Amino acid sequence: MARTGTAKKNGAGQFFLATLLLWLVSVVFEIAFNLRTELLWVIGGGCFFQSVNWFVRSCLSRDPLFVNTSVSLLHSIITSASVVFILLNQCLAKGVDEMFDHSELVGGSWRWAYQALCSSCGYFAYDQWDMLQYRLYSGLIPSILVHHLVLLVCFTLALYRNVTINYLILTLICEMHSIFLHVRKLRRMAGIRDSNTALVKLEWVLNWTAFVFARCVPHILITVKLINDARKFGRGVEWPLALFGMAGMNILNVGLGMDLFHAFRRERSNRRNQEKSNHVE
Repeated sequence: MARTGTAKKNGAGQFFLATLLLWLVSVVFEIAFNLRTELLWVIGGGCFFQSVNWFVRSCLSRDPLFVNTSVSLLHSIITSASVVFILLNQCLAKGVDEMFDHSELVGGSWRWAYQALCSSCGYFAYDQWDMLQYRLYSGLIPSILVHHLVLLVCFTLALYRNVTINYLILTLICEMHSIFLHVRKLRRMAGIRDSNTALVKLEWVLNWTAFVFARCVPHILITVKLINDARKFGRGVEWPLALFGMAGMNILNVGLGMDLFHAFRRERSNRRNQEKSNHVE
């Protein structure tokens, strides 16, 4: 990611800032004029993570990338714990078969699922603003900003119509893998880069395991479920929007996997070069 002031000036920032402001106006309108007070969880989630941002900036570091990554790590931990709690609670209450029934996934809302989705929606809005404010992105069309915009659109429409809430909760299982992505970034920022240490090796094992079983497999299964249940959806926008969102997520997962693989190879190469240097000495 680009650090403050290093990203080239282009229209990407203005475009994504405009979409974020339109999103905020839409949410405020729903709350104030349509009396959708349950959406206050979205505002609360954004305010909470912004408060954490101010705390980290005041007490730990003023480095924008460190602050942003620290808050993202907290969001991943909270969301992962929330998703696991929601799934276990529903599994005990209804059983696996009823949990994953089409009508339950599309029209139902598991206990605390709506609030959890609102909070994550608020987080992604906060994170979009933080990245725009400190220019923590790079490229003509920054993938991270596109990712957040897609999530905000999908999450917000689902919250407005109160549909596919449970489907979206299932997609958030990937936050378990995001924990290790953020840990790796903070570890490298702290100067711990020796890939020979047991801690770094364990981190890579957990990182790859979570990438496969908490990100790739769940998203593929959700996509397959959507395709198999296509006829059960109505004629609204729910199915096309859900399928488009999952297609985007799977494409991003491929890109993320490639980035992880290159990073892994780079660290292994550095380790081998270091070992050869030590052997020569």
